[in-house]
Amino acid sequence: MILTVTLNTALDITYRVRSLRPHASHRVSEVVERPGGKGVNVARVLAALGHEVTVTGFAGGGTGRAVRDRLTGTPGLTDALVPVAGATRRTIAVVDELSGDTTQLNEPGPQIAPAEWGAFLDRYEELLGGASAVALCGSLPPGVPVGAYANLVRTARSAGVPVLLDTSGEPLRRGVAARPDIIKPNADELAELTGSHDPLRATQDARRRGARAVVASLGADGLLAVTPEGRWRAAPPAPEFGNPTGAGDSAVAGLLSGLVELLPWPDRLTRAVALSVATVRSPTAGDFDRAAYEKFLARVPVTAA
Repeated sequence: MILTVTLNTALDITYRVRSLRPHASHRVSEVVERPGGKGVNVARVLAALGHEVTVTGFAGGGTGRAVRDRLTGTPGLTDALVPVAGATRRTIAVVDELSGDTTQLNEPGPQIAPAEWGAFLDRYEELLGGASAVALCGSLPPGVPVGAYANLVRTARSAGVPVLLDTSGEPLRRGVAARPDIIKPNADELAELTGSHDPLRATQDARRRGARAVVASLGADGLLAVTPEGRWRAAPPAPEFGNPTGAGDSAVAGLLSGLVELLPWPDRLTRAVALSVATVRSPTAGDFDRAAYEKFLARVPVTAA
């Protein structure tokens, strides 16, 4: 079982409009609601790839019930979310059909009480007992300690469970110091962590700060991986246009599935990029175009960095 942690779960709402214009009223052509938050998106992709996945984190209020209702019945996915008094946040994505651009609005999330955080920690330790790997993903809701991910990384390492960390800012800085097996920052997050805007130098610096392997998302340039086994770049064979929301989460699913399947790093990166591109072609986060994924598996170039 792969465990994904989403401390700030969400109900993802995607609106499609013909053309998004400031200071104007818009007719929405389509509304899609899905369970969301980075780790939930990762879990749904892993489940679609055939892995058994358990989702944990927090869920509360009417939106929390909507998230859990929509997770129910997903083949291969188990809901282990911890209930809280506050309401789970919503995220709003507005897709401009004319330009293909997406505008994202993210609520902060519920206030987590100390007792609720303690209940989650107990649940997390219990779930690690059956986990082959764990992904710690996304932002922290109000009330959760800024060093939460560092604590969760250390707990996973003590249990002998490989851990991937995908977050940003101070939670990432503290989490890296706890020595996760993999971190997956984007270019901006990597620069904020290291102070360097040169991707190769920054990934090497991030490894020196504690991460065993660093896989940096570089947008249209794909992925740059610096690992104990070597350094590689993997990029889409051609530019893709569509909804990029969730593409990074699909890349995490590719890396994590490759980890538990003991694939060599180049194959992990190929899978991660193919899933990321296939997600851009899908209208909502947590989904991917399977035909595109299978096509790109044979077309993603991986080169030594």
